[in-house]
Amino acid sequence: MGMVFTLYGAAGSGSVPVEAALRLIRLDYQVVEAPTWEGEAERAKVAAVNPMRQVPALITPGGEVITESAAILIWLADSHPQARLAPTLDDPRRAQFLRWMSFIPASIYSMFWVRDEPPRLVGDDPKAQAEIQQRTIDRIASCWRMMDSQITPGRFLLGEEMTVLDLYVATASRWTPRRRRFFAEAPGMAEVVRRVDALPALQAFWAERFPFDDGWEG
Repeated sequence: MGMVFTLYGAAGSGSVPVEAALRLIRLDYQVVEAPTWEGEAERAKVAAVNPMRQVPALITPGGEVITESAAILIWLADSHPQARLAPTLDDPRRAQFLRWMSFIPASIYSMFWVRDEPPRLVGDDPKAQAEIQQRTIDRIASCWRMMDSQITPGRFLLGEEMTVLDLYVATASRWTPRRRRFFAEAPGMAEVVRRVDALPALQAFWAERFPFDDGWEG
């Protein structure tokens, strides 16, 4: 029991790629369900471990707290090199791995803080809220398009071996504006995320934590 990780997260959220990595590495973990978008009671669950009151937050067996999905994924992969989920420091793919692991939260993930609660920036004007939601959707799509133009996948995004970057993109590409537009904007990455969706090792996981319901791609 002393070697159990604790993950604060929720189905369909940014904790999903972290949980997928924990499973692939075969680490023991427990999830504290905290869908923070559902209100103050859920955000309060996370406040003690993350003052931003956001998921994911990972508590290591030693009691260290790690927040931010990209940081958690990189730390897990680097701490468990036997799983081969990240290029090593001397791997020529390492620079691009860090580039894109940083790009997703900085350019894409950050947009959801705005679009999910537009009054944070534009107040109570419904017209302004609708406009900012559309603009963030278009910005996310534009960022996927730019990433696609700068990356040449193999079987996976960085070549023949899967990394936590693939888990991150496969999850984030399911959010608004959802997969249909992602496929249109990022055709080069489309086959990779379909391949990650179909990984036998994650089929039960996807069904539990981010199910492929009818119409989910639209």
